[in-house]
Amino acid sequence: MQFHIKNMTCFGCARSVTKAIQSVDQGAVVKADPENRQIDVETSATRAEIEAVLAEAGYPGTRDAT
Repeated sequence: MQFHIKNMTCFGCARSVTKAIQSVDQGAVVKADPENRQIDVETSATRAEIEAVLAEAGYPGTRDAT
């Protein structure tokens, strides 16, 4: 899954995003690109679960256009 995270501007933000996702799926693999404000997520969680936890953490994600 890919997401655009408008509020993710640095690697500190990326760590917070990763921590939020891994609170739902400890085995999730998150590849963050703060410069482009994008993440790639490999997870067993649903898109809705990931979107909800990101929003709760203050980093609402939108579906990446690419």
